[in-house]
Amino acid sequence: MDHPNLTQQTTTALPAHRELAYEAPAPPQRPRERFVGPAQWLLEGSGWMVLLPALDFVLSGVAVVLALGGVQAVLGVSSLDAPLLLMPVVTVTLFHLRGLYRSRLRSLVLDDLVPVLSGISIAAMAAATVGAVVNGGGHTPPHFLRAWVFSLVAVEVGRAGLSGLRRRARAQRLVGKPVLILGAGMVGAQVARRLMAHPEYGLVPVGFLDEAPMSVTEVGGRDVPVLGTTEDLEAVAARTGVRHLIVAFSSVADAQVSRLVQHCQELGMEVSVVPRMFDTINNRAGYDNVGGLPLLSFSAVNPRGLQFALKHALDRVVALAMLAVLAPLLALTALAVRLSSPGPVFFKQRRVGRDGKVFDLYKFRSMRVSEEPREAAGESSLEFLLAAGTAPGGVEGEDRRTGLGRLLRRSSIDELPQLLNVLRGEMSLIGPRPERPEFAELFRADVERYGDRTRVKAGITGWAQVHGLRGQTSLAERVEWDNFYIAHWSLGLDLKILALTVVALFHHAE
Repeated sequence: MDHPNLTQQTTTALPAHRELAYEAPAPPQRPRERFVGPAQWLLEGSGWMVLLPALDFVLSGVAVVLALGGVQAVLGVSSLDAPLLLMPVVTVTLFHLRGLYRSRLRSLVLDDLVPVLSGISIAAMAAATVGAVVNGGGHTPPHFLRAWVFSLVAVEVGRAGLSGLRRRARAQRLVGKPVLILGAGMVGAQVARRLMAHPEYGLVPVGFLDEAPMSVTEVGGRDVPVLGTTEDLEAVAARTGVRHLIVAFSSVADAQVSRLVQHCQELGMEVSVVPRMFDTINNRAGYDNVGGLPLLSFSAVNPRGLQFALKHALDRVVALAMLAVLAPLLALTALAVRLSSPGPVFFKQRRVGRDGKVFDLYKFRSMRVSEEPREAAGESSLEFLLAAGTAPGGVEGEDRRTGLGRLLRRSSIDELPQLLNVLRGEMSLIGPRPERPEFAELFRADVERYGDRTRVKAGITGWAQVHGLRGQTSLAERVEWDNFYIAHWSLGLDLKILALTVVALFHHAE
């Protein structure tokens, strides 16, 4: 549906000398008309703040009823078991105190696993304690243990199902929050592109606000138009139905931005801010103040500290254990590779690891041995990469994969020999994927912060890989995810990546 009035306002309402700085918007469906209905209200609107606690309460209540033996048992519950009936209320209250109902852009089931476990455990222990007091300090009935187990399973499964439903609805663009972006420069355009490419965040950019936006060519493209300046905020918000503003870097003075944020709060709009030093901030940032002046303190990760030394020691222990457990699979795979086609069992390739040190990475061979000189193949790959602007990987040039090799790659079994690299201390189980020396040299010169990813050991799997950045994908995004992993590293993050790797393997094998 065309919107001629909207187009006219973005051009004629501006001074004549600035008309060319603004792009007239394309005529897509208006956000106000697109994101309406019960699904939008439940999954993205105020209904979500009711739906999630209600689901937790109902599932916890069902678990208690099952633990007691059914509805009839609940109706005739004894004073000893009565405290168990309060468990759903206590559970939801603890979840609220732990922040499980606050609005978040993207929530993984793994992110809430520990808070859910601790909340239900505390609720069950509280009910058991009250029951023991009522019983005069006697033995706690098995109902309480069953209620704890049933609640854990029911709530986790229910939350996973609801989260999956929301993620699917977002991916199909059935629901979402329209947003405006203040700042049409490099960072603002990057935010818009990222949100457009990843609908799972649930934010759909509809336009920019900026006093003097950079040209489309300078920012590498803008998928949505510049709709006006900061003075047009209320009019644009009313016209598009936007209730969320993202503040990126703009030409607007900081004092004016502060007033705009305050005005958005008065209008009931949500505000998100991309901080100036976003590439130096991690989840260890601390907040303090000097009088009324806020201060943020940054704690950097030390790749040469005790924590990483323990990580690398644990890497070797786990790698040794996995080699022992997977020995039959490794032996059968080696035999199958030997019989599938002429050539060695293992494929060996030079890669760049920590601090730029080069090592030999091992894989099961998945391709027929090439008759072309290795240097020629490398040159063709380099030319391919320069033309495509993506990270290397996957099939480059002629597809020489064997039938067995396709299966090995699809299941990632070809990567298992890298456990030997971990055992030798050349790699870690988790970290940025190592690159070939010729590409690493090229990327270090052309890609911002590429060299920062070699501060830690390369990994078999990593934060970028579990987010789909495998093979010939965006190099800039991969570098961004790798440096995010290093800045935010923790044992919990490593465990999350391992779990997501298992999930990704099942999806990749389908």
